[in-house]
Amino acid sequence: MADSVLLVFFFFFFSGVPLYTAFSHDQAAKTFIFRVDGESKPSIFPTHYHWYSSEFADTVEILHVYDVVFHGFSATLTPDKVDSILQNPSVLAVFDDRRRELHTTRSPQFLGLRNQRGLWSESDYGSDVIVGVFDTGVWPERRSFSDLNLGPVPAKWKGICETGVRFAKKNCNRKLVGARFFAKGHEAAARGAGPGIGGINETVEFRSPRDADGHGTHTASTAAGRYAFKASMSGYAAGIAKGVAPKARLAVYKVCWKNAGCFDSDILAAFDAAVADGVDVISISIGGGDGISSPYYLDPIAIGSFGAASKGVFISASAGNDGPNGMSVTNLSPWQTSVGAGTIDRNFPADVVLGNGKRLSGVSLYSGEPLKGKMYSLVYPGKSGILAASLCMENSLDPALVKGKIVVCDRGSSPRVAKGLVVRKAGGVGMILANGISNGEGLVGDAHLIPACAVGADEGDALKSYISSTSKATATIDFKGTVIGIKPAPVVASFSGRGPNGLSPEILKPDLIAPGVNILAAWTDAVGPTGLDSDTRKTEFNILSGTSMACPHVSGAAALLKSAHPDWSPAAIRSAMMTTASITDNRLQPMIDEATGKPSTPYDFGAGNLNLDLAMDPGLVYDITPADYVNFLCSIGYSPKIIQVITRSPETCPAKKPRPENLNYPSISALFPATSVGISTKSFIRTLTNVGPPNSVYRVRIESPAKGVKVAVKPAKLVFSEKTKKQSFVVTISADTRNIEMGESGAVFGSLSWSDGKHVVRSPIAITQIEPL
Repeated sequence: MADSVLLVFFFFFFSGVPLYTAFSHDQAAKTFIFRVDGESKPSIFPTHYHWYSSEFADTVEILHVYDVVFHGFSATLTPDKVDSILQNPSVLAVFDDRRRELHTTRSPQFLGLRNQRGLWSESDYGSDVIVGVFDTGVWPERRSFSDLNLGPVPAKWKGICETGVRFAKKNCNRKLVGARFFAKGHEAAARGAGPGIGGINETVEFRSPRDADGHGTHTASTAAGRYAFKASMSGYAAGIAKGVAPKARLAVYKVCWKNAGCFDSDILAAFDAAVADGVDVISISIGGGDGISSPYYLDPIAIGSFGAASKGVFISASAGNDGPNGMSVTNLSPWQTSVGAGTIDRNFPADVVLGNGKRLSGVSLYSGEPLKGKMYSLVYPGKSGILAASLCMENSLDPALVKGKIVVCDRGSSPRVAKGLVVRKAGGVGMILANGISNGEGLVGDAHLIPACAVGADEGDALKSYISSTSKATATIDFKGTVIGIKPAPVVASFSGRGPNGLSPEILKPDLIAPGVNILAAWTDAVGPTGLDSDTRKTEFNILSGTSMACPHVSGAAALLKSAHPDWSPAAIRSAMMTTASITDNRLQPMIDEATGKPSTPYDFGAGNLNLDLAMDPGLVYDITPADYVNFLCSIGYSPKIIQVITRSPETCPAKKPRPENLNYPSISALFPATSVGISTKSFIRTLTNVGPPNSVYRVRIESPAKGVKVAVKPAKLVFSEKTKKQSFVVTISADTRNIEMGESGAVFGSLSWSDGKHVVRSPIAITQIEPL
């Protein structure tokens, strides 16, 4: 895939023909997305649809027509037909329809939100703001979606409540103002019989906005769920469940289908609909399923996000769950806010008590009959050297070995909870799930169906050593319920996608982190809390982990900020969150990385952990206009024709090529060539807009990164008045390549902060050396 993208990029730049992302001699029909120059429509056709269906594809082949964030259509065609369409000069680009994956109660308090003060009271809880959630749909009967005491639907709402299987008009209300589902791309892929992809399986799915998976109900209620008293999952995390913006309105766009992912053609159609419907915020916990970040002009999520952001819609996107590997962050475009995941100060501890008296700490959400301190024989099937047995894969366990015992299973290759079912089927009484080196100490709670808990890699090694040291290893599991006040917190989740940005290293990603570990939120009635077919339990709430859970925290925060500051742009809202984010934990120490136990860096947490009370009144913001983003695209070498694929309209680039690092971003990423000898210097221009008291004076404070690096800022003082709302400054970074000592991540980090005595406007600085291409 990466090679073909590079080929295309080269071919397009030097031949002037349309972009095409696939080279295939297979003549099976499949779905393609076409970017068409909307201005080229011949006047004889009353609509673009008439034009497309007459000149490019038959009506039965066309799936979606796009006209709001993107001009064009998607259709199921043979590659030969695609080749002939590409001869038309109005066609600017064509992409394969790719499949994407989902990035799978105390958290509002932990963000600094307190009832009746600060952001929650000042914004009337965001009641005039509409959050669009792109996910697996919604279970509308949940208390989290009640419209009790909510005012009328905002007049700007232009959307619909689309009906379907078990979803009627009455399922929408003044809270859940709209719902749609998008299945044409998904069904076309099924007709093409892609590997492992079926159509809508009516036995487990609903052909409607109703949620058969649970993920969408969870993310929607995290962003904007109403107060739900006496909420818990089988007694765990008991308390009041509420979203970050409890009075904001929700619009649900079902683009993902149970066990089948989400297709670009459907996601792009949802962007088109959501912007036309009048949403203020889009929450998208979805990313590339192939580990490759496509260039912006080949990425329909980035393209749809640009169209939405240029119309004033804030885009919150999950940073992906492929951490702790470097460069694993996804949703990289500078007009999206990319959200990583951290822990909160609540946990669900379960101790493994060994026969030698040693206790190993783990976590669990098991809610069945406890073991009551009874000791059982302990066995590790992986001792045999058979990989499938070590992972407790289906039919891999010998009942003679595991019957009546607690079984140690290695994490990986199959769902964590499914391993417990394999143990139970073979006659085991309990399971201890041990992390390997890749997961380190990162733990998430699971609602196991047998007595089971998860332990980190170090505890797993200790467990296996104990089993090897004696012929009579025994253990029990002590489930401790819910514990609040855990320190340290937040900790960067080991799975959270990490920088640097593999597409535009001049833009630091992720942007920030938010709560994403063991989050309680509403759940569907269609499946049990584990999502496994064999789990018949019903629960109103469920506890999940992932950057999928962190993303809607930022979506809800954006709704509150938009409600309190209706004139702020999406970039201003992101700036307010980033420049006020915290980089310390509840011990007032630097945030720890769960994967290593060492202090984390901006490659892990971006600007820091979301702190909503401070974001309400940031003092100054770094604003960015759509024209600034166009200049950024020019700066990374995109031609006007390529840029038009992203922006909908023809663009021109400045005569003097801009520099990507001069995009007015709230963070600074300095790249120095690894080949340079001696002292190298780079300058960065930034502009701040005053959103605080009109007459203010800010002074700069620099936290220098490391030995061999110098950071200077001119001027060192910014004076704002009634007339002067914007002030620019220059940051100059000098790196002595002979003396610089890069950290483990290959970078060094510092920061610059502007303060007027009350506000602190902080920007992280990342400095790295790169090999020139």
